[in-house]
Amino acid sequence: MNPPEAAPDFLAQLGWEDAEILPLAGDASFRRYFRAVGHDRTAILMDAPPPHEDPRPFIAIAEWLHTRGFGAPAILGSDLGAGLVLLEDFGDARMRETVDAAPESELRLYEAAVDILIRLRDHPAADVPAYDAGVLHREAALLTEWYCPAIGADVDASGYRAAWDAVFDRVVAATPVTVLRDYHAENIMLVEGGLGLLDFQDALAGHPAYDLVSLLQDARRDVHPDLEAALLDRYLRTTGVGEEFVTAYHILGAQRNAKIVGIFTRLWQRDGKPRYPGLCPRVWGYLNRDLEHPALAPVKSWFDANLPVERRGDPMALAGA
Repeated sequence: MNPPEAAPDFLAQLGWEDAEILPLAGDASFRRYFRAVGHDRTAILMDAPPPHEDPRPFIAIAEWLHTRGFGAPAILGSDLGAGLVLLEDFGDARMRETVDAAPESELRLYEAAVDILIRLRDHPAADVPAYDAGVLHREAALLTEWYCPAIGADVDASGYRAAWDAVFDRVVAATPVTVLRDYHAENIMLVEGGLGLLDFQDALAGHPAYDLVSLLQDARRDVHPDLEAALLDRYLRTTGVGEEFVTAYHILGAQRNAKIVGIFTRLWQRDGKPRYPGLCPRVWGYLNRDLEHPALAPVKSWFDANLPVERRGDPMALAGA
Protein backbone atom coordinates (compact mmCIF):
# COMPACT_ATOMS: atom_id res chain seq x y z
CA MET A 1 0.00 0.00 0.00
CA ASN A 2 1.82 3.08 -1.26
CA PRO A 3 1.22 6.47 0.37
CA PRO A 4 -0.41 9.19 -1.73
CA GLU A 5 1.97 11.26 -3.84
CA ALA A 6 1.14 14.44 -1.90
CA ALA A 7 1.98 12.88 1.48
CA PRO A 8 5.71 13.78 1.72
CA ASP A 9 5.11 17.47 0.92
CA PHE A 10 2.13 17.56 3.29
CA LEU A 11 4.20 16.11 6.12
CA ALA A 12 7.11 18.44 5.37
CA GLN A 13 4.82 21.46 5.71
CA LEU A 14 3.94 20.25 9.21
CA GLY A 15 7.57 19.70 10.23
CA TRP A 16 7.61 15.96 9.57
CA GLU A 17 9.89 16.07 6.53
CA ASP A 18 12.10 13.23 7.75
CA ALA A 19 9.27 10.90 8.71
CA GLU A 20 9.06 7.38 7.34
CA ILE A 21 5.56 6.53 6.08
CA LEU A 22 4.44 3.01 6.98
CA PRO A 23 1.14 1.42 5.91
CA LEU A 24 -1.56 0.47 8.42
CA ALA A 25 -4.70 -1.59 7.96
CA GLY A 26 -7.55 0.15 6.15
CA ASP A 27 -11.27 -0.18 6.79
CA ALA A 28 -14.41 -0.87 4.78
CA SER A 29 -14.30 2.55 3.09
CA PHE A 30 -11.95 4.30 0.65
CA ARG A 31 -9.94 5.68 3.58
CA ARG A 32 -6.39 4.46 4.10
CA TYR A 33 -4.11 4.94 7.07
CA PHE A 34 -0.35 5.24 7.48
CA ARG A 35 1.95 5.81 10.43
CA ALA A 36 4.43 8.66 10.13
CA VAL A 37 7.51 7.73 12.14
CA GLY A 38 10.06 10.40 13.07
CA HIS A 39 13.14 10.12 15.28
CA ASP A 40 11.25 10.35 18.56
CA ARG A 41 7.58 10.69 17.62
CA THR A 42 4.80 9.13 15.58
CA ALA A 43 1.51 10.28 14.09
CA ILE A 44 -1.24 8.79 11.95
CA LEU A 45 -1.73 9.94 8.37
CA MET A 46 -5.29 9.56 7.12
CA ASP A 47 -5.73 9.42 3.36
CA ALA A 48 -9.39 10.29 2.64
CA PRO A 49 -9.27 10.88 -1.11
CA PRO A 50 -11.89 13.13 -2.72
CA PRO A 51 -14.41 12.71 -4.19
CA HIS A 52 -14.95 9.37 -2.45
CA GLU A 53 -14.19 10.73 1.03
CA ASP A 54 -14.47 14.07 2.81
CA PRO A 55 -12.32 14.43 5.96
CA ARG A 56 -14.14 17.54 7.22
CA PRO A 57 -16.81 15.67 9.22
CA PHE A 58 -14.10 13.62 10.95
CA ILE A 59 -12.17 16.77 11.86
CA ALA A 60 -15.29 18.53 13.14
CA ILE A 61 -16.40 15.66 15.36
CA ALA A 62 -12.86 15.00 16.58
CA GLU A 63 -12.61 18.60 17.72
CA TRP A 64 -16.12 18.49 19.24
CA LEU A 65 -15.22 15.39 21.25
CA HIS A 66 -11.75 16.62 22.17
CA THR A 67 -12.97 19.92 23.60
CA ARG A 68 -15.49 18.05 25.81
CA GLY A 69 -12.94 15.75 27.32
CA PHE A 70 -13.56 12.64 25.21
CA GLY A 71 -10.65 10.64 23.84
CA ALA A 72 -10.64 11.71 20.20
CA PRO A 73 -7.26 12.13 18.51
CA ALA A 74 -5.90 15.65 18.26
CA ILE A 75 -5.78 17.04 14.70
CA LEU A 76 -2.17 17.94 13.92
CA GLY A 77 -2.79 19.28 10.42
CA SER A 78 -4.90 18.82 7.29
CA ASP A 79 -4.98 19.41 3.54
CA LEU A 80 -8.66 19.17 2.64
CA GLY A 81 -8.05 19.43 -1.09
CA ALA A 82 -5.80 16.40 -1.03
CA GLY A 83 -7.87 14.60 1.59
CA LEU A 84 -4.93 14.28 4.00
CA VAL A 85 -5.15 14.59 7.78
CA LEU A 86 -2.39 14.11 10.35
CA LEU A 87 -3.68 12.75 13.64
CA GLU A 88 -2.43 12.02 17.11
CA ASP A 89 -1.21 8.42 17.24
CA PHE A 90 -3.15 6.28 19.71
CA GLY A 91 -0.79 3.33 19.26
CA ASP A 92 -1.74 -0.24 18.47
CA ALA A 93 -3.58 -1.38 21.62
CA ARG A 94 -7.12 -1.87 20.34
CA MET A 95 -9.84 -2.95 22.71
CA ARG A 96 -10.69 -5.94 20.47
CA GLU A 97 -7.27 -7.58 20.60
CA THR A 98 -6.73 -6.66 24.24
CA VAL A 99 -9.94 -8.35 25.34
CA ASP A 100 -9.32 -11.40 23.16
CA ALA A 101 -5.82 -11.83 24.59
CA ALA A 102 -6.82 -11.10 28.20
CA PRO A 103 -10.46 -12.14 28.77
CA GLU A 104 -10.24 -11.00 32.39
CA SER A 105 -10.13 -7.41 31.08
CA GLU A 106 -13.40 -7.72 29.14
CA LEU A 107 -15.85 -6.55 31.80
CA ARG A 108 -13.65 -3.65 32.91
CA LEU A 109 -13.06 -2.34 29.40
CA TYR A 110 -16.67 -2.74 28.31
CA GLU A 111 -17.81 -0.90 31.45
CA ALA A 112 -15.43 1.94 30.58
CA ALA A 113 -16.82 2.03 27.03
CA VAL A 114 -20.41 2.13 28.33
CA ASP A 115 -19.48 4.93 30.72
CA ILE A 116 -18.32 7.06 27.77
CA LEU A 117 -21.81 6.76 26.28
CA ILE A 118 -23.33 7.72 29.62
CA ARG A 119 -21.14 10.84 29.65
CA LEU A 120 -22.21 11.72 26.10
CA ARG A 121 -25.76 12.15 27.43
CA ASP A 122 -24.55 15.19 29.40
CA HIS A 123 -23.86 17.18 26.22
CA PRO A 124 -26.32 18.56 23.68
CA ALA A 125 -25.84 16.87 20.33
CA ALA A 126 -23.17 18.20 18.00
CA ASP A 127 -24.19 20.22 14.95
CA VAL A 128 -24.74 17.19 12.74
CA PRO A 129 -27.74 15.95 10.72
CA ALA A 130 -30.60 14.20 12.49
CA TYR A 131 -30.79 10.42 12.71
CA ASP A 132 -34.42 10.60 11.64
CA ALA A 133 -36.90 8.12 10.24
CA GLY A 134 -35.73 8.80 6.70
CA VAL A 135 -32.18 7.76 7.52
CA LEU A 136 -33.37 4.74 9.51
CA HIS A 137 -35.52 3.57 6.59
CA ARG A 138 -32.75 4.13 4.06
CA GLU A 139 -30.32 2.06 6.12
CA ALA A 140 -32.77 -0.75 6.86
CA ALA A 141 -33.53 -1.00 3.12
CA LEU A 142 -29.97 -2.13 2.47
CA LEU A 143 -31.09 -5.63 3.46
CA THR A 144 -33.76 -5.82 0.76
CA GLU A 145 -31.55 -4.03 -1.77
CA TRP A 146 -28.48 -6.25 -1.39
CA TYR A 147 -28.92 -9.33 0.79
CA CYS A 148 -32.25 -10.51 -0.59
CA PRO A 149 -31.26 -10.38 -4.28
CA ALA A 150 -27.91 -12.00 -3.46
CA ILE A 151 -29.62 -15.11 -2.09
CA GLY A 152 -32.40 -15.06 -4.69
CA ALA A 153 -35.15 -14.08 -2.26
CA ASP A 154 -38.16 -12.36 -3.85
CA VAL A 155 -39.53 -10.35 -0.92
CA ASP A 156 -42.26 -7.81 -0.19
CA ALA A 157 -40.18 -4.60 -0.13
CA SER A 158 -43.14 -2.27 0.46
CA GLY A 159 -44.31 -4.45 3.34
CA TYR A 160 -40.78 -4.29 4.77
CA ARG A 161 -40.89 -0.50 4.86
CA ALA A 162 -44.38 -0.51 6.37
CA ALA A 163 -43.25 -2.88 9.12
CA TRP A 164 -40.39 -0.59 10.10
CA ASP A 165 -42.66 2.44 9.81
CA ALA A 166 -44.82 0.92 12.53
CA VAL A 167 -41.94 0.95 15.06
CA PHE A 168 -39.64 3.86 14.24
CA ASP A 169 -41.80 6.39 16.09
CA ARG A 170 -40.55 4.79 19.31
CA VAL A 171 -36.97 5.90 18.63
CA VAL A 172 -37.13 9.26 16.84
CA ALA A 173 -38.92 11.21 19.58
CA ALA A 174 -36.14 11.00 22.20
CA THR A 175 -33.87 13.93 23.04
CA PRO A 176 -30.93 13.37 20.68
CA VAL A 177 -27.29 12.87 21.59
CA THR A 178 -24.23 12.70 19.36
CA VAL A 179 -24.36 9.19 17.90
CA LEU A 180 -20.91 8.05 16.77
CA ARG A 181 -22.56 5.23 14.73
CA ASP A 182 -19.68 2.74 14.57
CA TYR A 183 -18.88 2.39 18.25
CA HIS A 184 -17.41 -1.06 18.88
CA ALA A 185 -14.28 -2.82 20.12
CA GLU A 186 -12.31 -2.39 16.87
CA ASN A 187 -12.78 1.39 16.95
CA ILE A 188 -11.79 1.88 20.60
CA MET A 189 -8.13 2.19 21.58
CA LEU A 190 -6.44 1.81 24.95
CA VAL A 191 -4.61 5.07 25.62
CA GLU A 192 -3.01 6.64 28.64
CA GLY A 193 -5.77 7.70 31.00
CA GLY A 194 -8.64 5.85 29.36
CA LEU A 195 -10.06 4.93 25.97
CA GLY A 196 -9.46 6.57 22.60
CA LEU A 197 -12.19 6.87 19.97
CA LEU A 198 -11.91 6.35 16.21
CA ASP A 199 -14.15 6.21 13.12
CA PHE A 200 -16.82 8.73 14.09
CA GLN A 201 -16.95 10.82 10.91
CA ASP A 202 -20.52 9.69 10.15
CA ALA A 203 -21.91 10.97 13.47
CA LEU A 204 -25.57 12.00 13.59
CA ALA A 205 -27.90 13.39 16.25
CA GLY A 206 -30.07 10.52 17.38
CA HIS A 207 -31.22 8.13 20.05
CA PRO A 208 -28.63 7.30 22.76
CA ALA A 209 -29.43 3.57 22.50
CA TYR A 210 -27.86 3.31 19.04
CA ASP A 211 -24.21 3.42 20.10
CA LEU A 212 -24.91 1.14 23.05
CA VAL A 213 -26.33 -1.53 20.77
CA SER A 214 -23.41 -0.98 18.36
CA LEU A 215 -21.04 -1.80 21.22
CA LEU A 216 -22.95 -4.70 22.75
CA GLN A 217 -24.15 -6.36 19.52
CA ASP A 218 -20.77 -6.22 17.82
CA ALA A 219 -20.74 -7.53 14.26
CA ARG A 220 -17.05 -8.41 14.46
CA ARG A 221 -16.75 -10.22 17.80
CA ASP A 222 -19.06 -12.24 20.01
CA VAL A 223 -20.47 -10.41 23.02
CA HIS A 224 -22.02 -12.98 25.35
CA PRO A 225 -25.71 -12.35 26.10
CA ASP A 226 -24.95 -12.30 29.83
CA LEU A 227 -22.36 -9.56 29.35
CA GLU A 228 -24.75 -7.62 27.11
CA ALA A 229 -27.48 -7.84 29.76
CA ALA A 230 -25.13 -6.77 32.56
CA LEU A 231 -23.86 -3.75 30.65
CA LEU A 232 -27.34 -2.71 29.53
CA ASP A 233 -28.35 -2.89 33.19
CA ARG A 234 -25.35 -0.73 34.14
CA TYR A 235 -26.49 1.89 31.64
CA LEU A 236 -30.08 1.78 32.90
CA ARG A 237 -29.12 2.03 36.58
CA THR A 238 -26.68 4.87 36.04
CA THR A 239 -28.90 6.99 33.79
CA GLY A 240 -32.27 6.18 35.36
CA VAL A 241 -33.88 5.46 31.98
CA GLY A 242 -36.47 2.70 31.88
CA GLU A 243 -38.36 0.26 29.72
CA GLU A 244 -38.86 2.68 26.85
CA PHE A 245 -35.08 2.82 26.45
CA VAL A 246 -34.91 -0.99 26.39
CA THR A 247 -37.57 -0.99 23.66
CA ALA A 248 -35.55 1.53 21.64
CA TYR A 249 -32.42 -0.56 22.19
CA HIS A 250 -34.00 -3.59 20.53
CA ILE A 251 -35.63 -1.59 17.72
CA LEU A 252 -32.34 0.05 16.88
CA GLY A 253 -30.53 -3.25 17.32
CA ALA A 254 -32.80 -4.88 14.76
CA GLN A 255 -32.48 -1.90 12.40
CA ARG A 256 -28.70 -1.74 12.72
CA ASN A 257 -28.23 -5.46 12.27
CA ALA A 258 -30.49 -5.53 9.19
CA LYS A 259 -28.43 -2.67 7.80
CA ILE A 260 -25.15 -4.45 8.51
CA VAL A 261 -26.29 -7.63 6.76
CA GLY A 262 -27.02 -5.46 3.72
CA ILE A 263 -23.72 -3.60 3.95
CA PHE A 264 -21.66 -6.77 4.36
CA THR A 265 -23.40 -8.25 1.32
CA ARG A 266 -22.69 -5.08 -0.66
CA LEU A 267 -19.01 -5.14 0.39
CA TRP A 268 -18.78 -8.63 -1.08
CA GLN A 269 -20.78 -8.11 -4.27
CA ARG A 270 -19.97 -4.54 -5.24
CA ASP A 271 -16.58 -3.94 -3.64
CA GLY A 272 -15.00 -7.39 -3.97
CA LYS A 273 -14.41 -7.94 -0.23
CA PRO A 274 -15.37 -11.59 0.36
CA ARG A 275 -14.50 -11.74 4.05
CA TYR A 276 -17.61 -9.82 5.10
CA PRO A 277 -20.37 -12.35 4.29
CA GLY A 278 -18.84 -14.75 6.82
CA LEU A 279 -19.63 -12.23 9.57
CA CYS A 280 -23.34 -12.24 8.76
CA PRO A 281 -24.36 -15.31 10.81
CA ARG A 282 -23.27 -13.52 14.00
CA VAL A 283 -25.25 -10.44 12.97
CA TRP A 284 -28.31 -12.57 12.23
CA GLY A 285 -28.00 -14.04 15.72
CA TYR A 286 -28.30 -10.57 17.24
CA LEU A 287 -31.12 -9.65 14.88
CA ASN A 288 -33.10 -12.77 15.70
CA ARG A 289 -32.86 -11.97 19.42
CA ASP A 290 -33.95 -8.36 18.87
CA LEU A 291 -36.96 -9.49 16.85
CA GLU A 292 -38.29 -11.33 19.90
CA HIS A 293 -39.05 -8.02 21.64
CA PRO A 294 -42.83 -7.42 21.56
CA ALA A 295 -42.44 -3.93 20.08
CA LEU A 296 -40.93 -5.50 16.95
CA ALA A 297 -43.88 -7.77 16.22
CA PRO A 298 -44.64 -6.16 12.80
CA VAL A 299 -41.02 -6.51 11.73
CA LYS A 300 -40.75 -10.07 13.02
CA SER A 301 -43.89 -11.01 11.07
CA TRP A 302 -42.31 -9.68 7.88
CA PHE A 303 -39.09 -11.64 8.44
CA ASP A 304 -40.97 -14.84 9.26
CA ALA A 305 -43.01 -14.51 6.06
CA ASN A 306 -40.23 -13.36 3.72
CA LEU A 307 -36.92 -14.61 5.16
CA PRO A 308 -37.50 -17.72 7.28
CA VAL A 309 -34.70 -18.78 9.58
CA GLU A 310 -33.05 -21.08 7.05
CA ARG A 311 -32.52 -18.09 4.72
CA ARG A 312 -30.75 -16.00 7.37
CA GLY A 313 -27.02 -16.54 7.23
CA ASP A 314 -23.89 -16.13 5.10
CA PRO A 315 -25.15 -14.68 1.77
CA MET A 316 -22.22 -16.09 -0.15
CA ALA A 317 -22.95 -19.59 1.13
CA LEU A 318 -26.70 -19.24 0.58
CA ALA A 319 -26.17 -17.90 -2.93
CA GLY A 320 -24.21 -21.03 -3.80
CA ALA A 321 -26.60 -23.45 -2.11
